[in-house]
Amino acid sequence: MAPNLTHRWAFIMKTTSEVVNEVGIPRQKLYYLEQKAFVKPETERRGEKTFRFYPDREVEKIRAIWKYLRQGFRYRAAYERALEELKQPRLL
Repeated sequence: MAPNLTHRWAFIMKTTSEVVNEVGIPRQKLYYLEQKAFVKPETERRGEKTFRFYPDREVEKIRAIWKYLRQGFRYRAAYERALEELKQPRLL
């Protein structure tokens, strides 16, 4: 019997709904970020359905991109600024 990846991932990844609720980004904008390859969720296919799961690093990237999009930056600029921000070491 194949392992159920959903249960294993549930502890370390978030679903699309969880990301949308946590970050506050509209679902359509999140899907656009995926379409442009700015973020890359893990996927699991079950029958006709494909489920997306986002690792913590992708959630943080989405959060940073969304912050810059809300400030008025275009998608590419928001993505680039988010990557620069995530490269910076965090002070505790």
